[in-house]
Amino acid sequence: MEAVNALPHRTGLPRIEWSAFTDYNAATTVSIPDSIFHRVARPARYTGNEWNSITSRWESATLRFALCYPDAYEVAMSNLALPILYQALNSTPGVLAERVFAPWADMEKALRASNLHLFSLESRHSLSEFDVVAFSLGYELTYTNVLTVLDLGGIPLLRRERTQSHPLVIAGGSCTVNPEPMADFIDLFFIGEAEEGLSELVQVLLAYKDDRPRLLSAAAAIPGVYVPSLYEPHYDVGGSFVALEPRNSDAPPVVSRRIVSHLPPPPTRPIVPFLESVHDYGSIEIQRGCTRGCRFCQAGMIYRPVRTRSRQEVVDACEQLARNCGHSELSLLSLSSSDYPQIEELVSDLAPLCRRENISLSLPSLRLGPESVRLLEALPGRRGGSFTFAPEAGTERLRRAINKNVTEDDIFSTLEALREGGWTKLKLYFMIGLPTETEEDVEGIASLVRRVAAFDQGLRLNVGVSLLVPKPHTPCQWGAQDDSEVVDSKVGILKRGLRNGRVKLSWPDTGVSQLEAALSRGDRRLGQVILRAWQLGSRFDAWGECFTFDNWLQAFAACGLRIEDYANRARDRGEALPWSHVDTGVSQHYLAAEYHRMQQGQPTLDCRTESCNACGLQSRTGGCAQAATTT
Repeated sequence: MEAVNALPHRTGLPRIEWSAFTDYNAATTVSIPDSIFHRVARPARYTGNEWNSITSRWESATLRFALCYPDAYEVAMSNLALPILYQALNSTPGVLAERVFAPWADMEKALRASNLHLFSLESRHSLSEFDVVAFSLGYELTYTNVLTVLDLGGIPLLRRERTQSHPLVIAGGSCTVNPEPMADFIDLFFIGEAEEGLSELVQVLLAYKDDRPRLLSAAAAIPGVYVPSLYEPHYDVGGSFVALEPRNSDAPPVVSRRIVSHLPPPPTRPIVPFLESVHDYGSIEIQRGCTRGCRFCQAGMIYRPVRTRSRQEVVDACEQLARNCGHSELSLLSLSSSDYPQIEELVSDLAPLCRRENISLSLPSLRLGPESVRLLEALPGRRGGSFTFAPEAGTERLRRAINKNVTEDDIFSTLEALREGGWTKLKLYFMIGLPTETEEDVEGIASLVRRVAAFDQGLRLNVGVSLLVPKPHTPCQWGAQDDSEVVDSKVGILKRGLRNGRVKLSWPDTGVSQLEAALSRGDRRLGQVILRAWQLGSRFDAWGECFTFDNWLQAFAACGLRIEDYANRARDRGEALPWSHVDTGVSQHYLAAEYHRMQQGQPTLDCRTESCNACGLQSRTGGCAQAATTT
């Protein structure tokens, strides 16, 4: 790789003057601008050159990707999709993939003051020099950061203002199951699991990279690809969304989520961050999907079917991860780790590695029950005495309604196991604003916590309460979110009922939850709201110290829209929904049936142990409980 200064510059901005910096992967020397880095906190967010990062020869690549999770480095480096895409693209002949993340306010200010573009971590090229800028959208409150990254990268924010000379801007991730709020800014969305269709998209990008219209038409023919410019939204005279229609035959009326039938080998040489990341450990996804059917949980719906990696594959991956990265902790990831077949045997299989390398093992997302306590106690290198579980609701009636099938016996048998094991800290998570919730259900949270505190006087309790966000593609998608007045009343009940000195209570920021609900359920008109909020200074909305709700209220008002109409209004089940053109595999008929059962307080049994619930995936994958062998 040649020095960056020798590379052609196409952006029109002055070339960055570099000081010496060694890139160990390419065995050459590039540079960083000292004048910039002296002005920012945590400069390691932007320097790159971490262990296992890949720097390829820029000139030899035919197709160049800039991969972005639009948040700060510490959060972005914990994103699970990033190492999958990074490895897959950099393993493809002629393709190069580098990283870029949202710069913190100090770096944004420094770049703008110096008239410099945001650059990639590996080769420090401006984003405008890449062929593709690919965003992973995992949380709605990162949307304004997408605009910051584009603007600082020298790329027009609005897709209609881009020309052939600009990078193609694409996006994937869980938020794309309703792509409409970001449709003004993204050229194409990839909906679903990238392991399944990434190679097809890359082939189209290679074939038509110099002809944008043909590229978009060809990409739209790929299952899972949504090209918003090929669709027209329609609204009635009152302003309500009524339909999204294809403009021509190139655009399918329904875009189906891509689903990989068997999980490929997991990344085992991920980049080791310079800074402590939010999830500062090595991660192996042992299982994808969940069949528990919690009716408020979007991940449990959109990541079906269940697919499981074998015990031996997990053990081999952990061995490689420990050897390649040197982590002191490994985490076995799943939406419901307790449901992994032979989970106790898997933990036992990993014990020799953990003892040999002095590695601790963690298992998040365990189901409530004494068996989970015993499993945690058996984990190699277990540290600390904190246990976490989520009853979600304070009464059995409401837990049945939301299909969180946890009984009082489950809770107190778990507490007995905790007491016997000498655990000293317990974290409980609940939700308010759940469908069919009454004041008695809210009081039930306080009552349950008081009984837990009385059961074990030695436990210190942290109780977190969140507000339901009715997400698309869940049975709750038709429901209304509680408004601030109702939330304040419910939080007041909890505060009065939980004055025990051993109980620490936290409650939701209503503005944050309301904005998340509006952005997750919005139509294409919310693009102008996002743009206006960004112009008013909104950045890092997911960070409490950065969130300014007034910006968003001003933005909605300036666009002639009301946030309440998106967050706090119930939908009729016959109403057109802005995300109806996306088929996740779970049918709207099934979701409507689950909505009815929720209103009736009727549980739905787990199809992994009971009969198929006909959620819609049986026609595409053979059933949502499909799983690989785990022997």
